Amino acid sequence: MSSSPTPSRNRRADARRSRAAILAAAVELLDTEPDASVDAIATAAGVSRQTVYAHFPSRDRLLAAVLDHLTEETVAAMDATDPGSGPAAEALLRLLDAGDRAAGRHPALLPKLGALPVTPQDDQARHAPVAELLERVIRRGQEAGEFDAGMPAKWLVTVTIRLAHAASEETAAGRLSKEESRQALHTTLLRALGITTS
Repeated sequence: MSSSPTPSRNRRADARRSRAAILAAAVELLDTEPDASVDAIATAAGVSRQTVYAHFPSRDRLLAAVLDHLTEETVAAMDATDPGSGPAAEALLRLLDAGDRAAGRHPALLPKLGALPVTPQDDQARHAPVAELLERVIRRGQEAGEFDAGMPAKWLVTVTIRLAHAASEETAAGRLSKEESRQALHTTLLRALGITTS
């Protein structure tokens, strides 16, 4: 005997679709209009203002959810680089390049989202999946003798993330071109890991 979906299951599916539509509309609209209103986002998503607020009680909560969504996309792009294969140094640079390409799809939106008030705990939780990927590759490099094993892996993860942010900020400020900041990041990071580049 076949069973049909229950009303509550349908409601949950509808809510998931609404939430996904709101996030997709918010990303697209905020990318071109960083100060777009909740009303404009609701219209773009094809839902009511009340539906947006049912999922996200405030505009800041919506923006935080957009940032989480973009972070998930970035982690997926990084994970797709097959970080477990090849020399650890090459894998680490692939991860960083993939993360940078993913972030580069939203040049106007990410600085706006980065300015949101956030607790250190929330910031750490948001960075955790990226940090885990980086740590896995760094530990692999240390175990293989590619990277300096005298430094704690978690410290090297922190250094990697801070250097990547610094490279992005230099490009945004116009002090380095995209390619210059990429090369500077790669060279500085590999030196910090104990690899001398030519």
